[in-house]
Amino acid sequence: MNRKEFNICVDNHSDGVYRFILKNIRDEEKARDIIQDSFEKLWINAEKVDFLKSKSYLYSIAYHRMIDLIRRDKRKLDFENVRQLDYSHEEQYSDLGELLNEGIQKLTEKQRSVIMLRDYEGYSYDEIADITGLNESQVKVYIYRARVFLKKYIGSIEAVV
Repeated sequence: MNRKEFNICVDNHSDGVYRFILKNIRDEEKARDIIQDSFEKLWINAEKVDFLKSKSYLYSIAYHRMIDLIRRDKRKLDFENVRQLDYSHEEQYSDLGELLNEGIQKLTEKQRSVIMLRDYEGYSYDEIADITGLNESQVKVYIYRARVFLKKYIGSIEAVV
């Protein structure tokens, strides 16, 4: 990849990568840092990266940097003492988007990442597998489990509307 192709890559993909990272970590400063680190690594390895695969390479770098940051910042939780009430609700909401965003934040790191890549960014299962380092079957399982959780979290559509 040459300088011109790198600049095209920045123009075409910076907003999408930023939205993906920001949606997952909800911290603008950390998201900007991850994006900057990702483009820096892309530039350092520009000779090794094919321009046609730069988008996938960039998302992979950003995803792995995000996971590293989350793991570093994450507090240890005692999963044996999790109350079911923490993951359910009985309130009625009128804003489905708000409810969906709350549900997405309650997903595990991997589930949130794969569901965001699939449903928000439109990647195929194969592309998600390349980005996350999972195999395609694992990607499908994580997406299925995330969707089941979100369906239970949201409840019936009548309760929302």
